[in-house]
Formats: sequence, structure tokens, C-alpha cells
Amino acid sequence: MNPQGERRTVDQVLALAPDAASRTAGGRLAVPGSWSGTGARPDSVWGECAGRGGRRYRTAADVSDPNKPDYRCDCPSRKVPCKHALGLLLLWAAGEESVRPAEEPPPWVSEWLERRGGQPTVRLPSAPAATDRRAAERARRIGAGAEELERRLADLVHGGLVGSGGGARDEWDRAAARMVDAQAPGLASRVRELGALTATGPDWASRLLEECALLHTLNRAYARVDRLPAGLAATVRARVGITVDSAALLASAPPVRDDWLVLSQDDTADDGPLTTRRIRLHGRRTGRAALLLSYGVAGRAPDLSLPVGCSLDADLAFHPAAVPLRAALGTRHGPPVPAAAPPPGMGVAAALAAYGTALRDDPWLDAWPVVLDGVVPVPDPDLGRRLADAEGDTAVAVDTSRTDEAGWWRLVAVSAGGPVRVFGECGHRGFVPLAVWGPELAPLRR
Repeated sequence: MNPQGERRTVDQVLALAPDAASRTAGGRLAVPGSWSGTGARPDSVWGECAGRGGRRYRTAADVSDPNKPDYRCDCPSRKVPCKHALGLLLLWAAGEESVRPAEEPPPWVSEWLERRGGQPTVRLPSAPAATDRRAAERARRIGAGAEELERRLADLVHGGLVGSGGGARDEWDRAAARMVDAQAPGLASRVRELGALTATGPDWASRLLEECALLHTLNRAYARVDRLPAGLAATVRARVGITVDSAALLASAPPVRDDWLVLSQDDTADDGPLTTRRIRLHGRRTGRAALLLSYGVAGRAPDLSLPVGCSLDADLAFHPAAVPLRAALGTRHGPPVPAAAPPPGMGVAAALAAYGTALRDDPWLDAWPVVLDGVVPVPDPDLGRRLADAEGDTAVAVDTSRTDEAGWWRLVAVSAGGPVRVFGECGHRGFVPLAVWGPELAPLRR
């Protein structure tokens, strides 16, 4: 065994976070400069984290049982694990060069481990009673946060969007912070988006009203979540920020085995110190679309990486939702191999209909993956950039806010004026191309 024990991956550590705010704060602390006196042995990890005013928080984690981790920290946070424990575990996940192995922990760690005596405490995430209490308390806090947000939306609409300018940006930031306190990171993210829309760009009031309506619908849906159909209820919980741990999902959800074609992989640094990797897949036999998410911290690349253009025989477990898309990667039944052929495509009208069907089941959906076949990129000076059916006049606009200049012209070059097959995401702002095959269906290009 590794002298530090069986280290967790970054994804496994982030799955322990009680909310997105803790995940982000823990990521900021996952750097050696924040820590001193770190060490690890097979059953425990420890260190002292620099805080404000010269304070140092003694933090330790018992990792002897991967299913029953426990934590201690001097900080006043009531979250389990706190940001310091998450930061320490993320640093440990980076390898021996970040947290060195040690034969014996310092006395304060030894005393804590001895006091625990291997007996369960109320802080164990896997203890059923503690888990149920925390879930009930979090549901109560989210409900209270959603009601508070409803009152703000009602005041805004009654006062008139144009007259108020949509509200001051700092007021929206404070409202978002309140949603973080309510342990509803999904609501917080949507509130920040509202603040970014206020009095900016053409027709901002209409766009703000649309987003307010969607947020109102989400608040009302969460208030009645126990009466919703199972799939829609799972979607609502995920949208407010209640996610399912990947390990628990893989242990409980029925696996979907297929030859999964890796269509695209891209990284974005859209969550503070975290890098989010999105890998999009297509099932050869099932025809299902899937999205895998992986995270990296402190400048390190996410752990999960799959070669684009290859096919992987593997099991996926899909997160519960009205329109299941996000999944966790389970057992791999072989190494990735070059894909024999691209996935089948459809025309623009069929793709828009597929997006509409998904949107009907999940009204908060930003985009839906589709494969367009027989389309030609059209840089129309009046209508903007579009992808049009080679035969007929049906076209879809390209979302220029998410499609860079180089990507668009690569697509034009591959097409050379002829029809191509394009994979991407269809959303309310248009289509985002992510991969393209040439007229002779050559290997996947990005």
C-alpha cells in the first residue's frame, strides 16, 4: 500500500463537500503555501492551515474507512467537512510531494484518534440518523432561502424592471450570498446571473424578466418537490444544488453498458480555483447522450481524461432526472479504441424538436446535445452565422458567445462549402459546435 494509504481522487474529495461554496473554498486552500506541519499515514491525514489574523487551524481527517471518513478542525464552521478539511484532503489527493508520509502523527492528532476509538460519532456522514437530520435541516434552509428569494422577485416585478434598473448589482450579490448560506448553490448561481443582466445590453429588461420567471418556477417547484413525479423532483433538487455523490450513485443506480463514443472534452475555469472538465459521450447501441464532469484544483488538471474520437466499452450510472444526461463512469470493460464511425445525425428541424422535447421535461435546461447531419456553415452578413440544411431553408443560429472565432473558421474550412456532420449543443441562444466530421466522414476533428 502507498505509505499515505489509498489516496482519494480529487473528484472523490469534492464529492464529500456539503455544498458548492465549501467546494470552492476548499479548492482555494488546496495549495502548499496555506499549510504547515502536514503529514499522512494509512489511517489519517493532518496539517495546520493559516487563517486570518495569524490564526492556525489544526485540521485532521480519519481516512481508515473510505466509507466512513471523519474530521476534526479548530475552526468555528458547522459544515462537515469544513473548508479546511476539504483543502487538506485535496492537497493529499495531489500526491506525496504535497503531503509527505509520516510514521507517527503529532500528539493532538493521536489524542483525537484515541478519543474516537473507532466508534461512530454524530459527525460521520454515513451514519443514517445523522445523514437524515442533516438532509432535513438542509431542506428546511433551502426552503426558507427560496421563500426569501420569492419575496425579492415579487418586489422587483411589482416595482417595475425598467424603473428600478433591475436592481443594484451589489444587492443581487448579497442575495446570492444568502442562497449560499441557505446551502442552495444552484439558486445562488442563478441569482448571480440575474445581477449580470441588470441594465446591460439591448433588451435587457425582457431577458431579465425571462430569467426571473424561470427562477420563480424553480422556487415554486421546490416548495412542492415532494408532490412532483420522481424524475422532475430529482431535476428540481439538482437545480437548487442538491447533488448525488458519484460513489453512492454507482453503488445504487443500474449500470448502462455501451460502447461510448467520446465526442468532445473541454476544460473551463468557471468556479474560482476549480477547473471543470466536461466530457460528452454517445452510446453506440443505446443512442443515449451522456455528460461526465471532473474537477481539478490549484492549477492541476482533472483526473478523468478520455481520448476524443475513441470508443470506450464501459458502464455509466446516470444521475436521476426528468431528462437524464449527467452520468458517473463505472467499470471499464476494455481500453479506449478508435471509433469505427461517427454517430448518426439528424436535420436541423429534428434537432430543434429534440431540444424542445428535452426543454419540455426540464424547463431550466440550458442546452441539449445533438448531432446535425448534412449541414453547411453559412456566414450570413445580415442574419449572422448559421448552420443550414444543405437541402431546404431550415437553419439554426450559431451561439457566438460560446463559439470562438478560430472554431468557427475551422468548421468552415472542413466544410469547404459542402455538407458536414457536426456535434454540439442546442440551446436558447443557438447552437454551439464542438466537433465536426468532413464530407467523407473522416476522423473526429475539433
